[in-house]
Amino acid sequence: MTAGMTRFQAGLWTLAWRRLRADRLAMAALAVVAGWLVLVALSAAGLLAAGWEREVGVSYAPPSFLGAAPSASASASAPAAAAAPPAVRANPFDPLAADLAALRATLPDGAAAHARRTTLPFGADQWGHDIVQKTIKGAETSIVVGLVAACLAVGLGTLAGALAGYFGGIVDDLFEWLYSVFTAIPSILMILTVAAVLHTKGVATIVLILGLTGWTGPYRLMRAEYLRHKAREYVLAAQAIGASAWRQMFAHIFPNVSHVALVQLSILVVGFIKAEVILSFLGFGVPAGVVSWGSMLNEAQNELLLGKWWQLAAAASAMALLVTAFSLVADALRDALDPKVKG
Repeated sequence: MTAGMTRFQAGLWTLAWRRLRADRLAMAALAVVAGWLVLVALSAAGLLAAGWEREVGVSYAPPSFLGAAPSASASASAPAAAAAPPAVRANPFDPLAADLAALRATLPDGAAAHARRTTLPFGADQWGHDIVQKTIKGAETSIVVGLVAACLAVGLGTLAGALAGYFGGIVDDLFEWLYSVFTAIPSILMILTVAAVLHTKGVATIVLILGLTGWTGPYRLMRAEYLRHKAREYVLAAQAIGASAWRQMFAHIFPNVSHVALVQLSILVVGFIKAEVILSFLGFGVPAGVVSWGSMLNEAQNELLLGKWWQLAAAASAMALLVTAFSLVADALRDALDPKVKG
């Protein structure tokens, strides 16, 4: 019986891959997602964007396709202005710019500070960090948070759904009560409430916040699947040969409902990436010294007042590209694993 179900499950995944491969848009989206995952792996290994904190450009260096700012090449007329870097003189909104520039010039790398590039491929932020490298490093944080938090939420939801659906009775009533409590509060308010309670900031904190508040969706679906499968012949046969309850739940039933968990995982990754961006944008996310797409958008809101739009464009475009591709993959995967679809 177990060998037969294993062959059936292998055939289901083979058929699903055939359906997914026939969808050109889904394969293109999958290639985009795979490309982002490769960038994240290279960034985590220190092979890419390792020097994103280096001040390689002048403050608010514009993108190369726009050319250097006109004031960047202007000659100074006052001694105080001559002591400051050109890009600092162009920022009238910072009254301490000249003093900070003079202090920076006294440091050992003061000569290097004056040799910073006036343009970068996609511009620089206030501190002269390369926006391209910053976006890649921010992708590492946002994508890792989305993936790990989604795995935690799906794991908790699958475990709770398996227990509630298989055992029923008081176990089911307990998890249904917890589910009702969590779903009675809007998800974004629940996330912000937990974030306010957990005063510490960090990637691990964000993962816990999202994982502990996002398990309800997988739980609801997995509970329904376990209620449906526990009365089927192959489970009854496992009971007849003396298989334990845990073996029946996770060695016999789970392989036949794993596609539901996989689809939920792909959907939650998208939602959690957006949630991390919202948390970081509101100041509940990553701490100082850690960059994410949300922290970049938080910085960009002040830069827009100065007409510096490139950090906002880079973070928003990167997030939109990944979220759109992941959403297309999730939809295609859900259709490919639907047993009602013929193909």
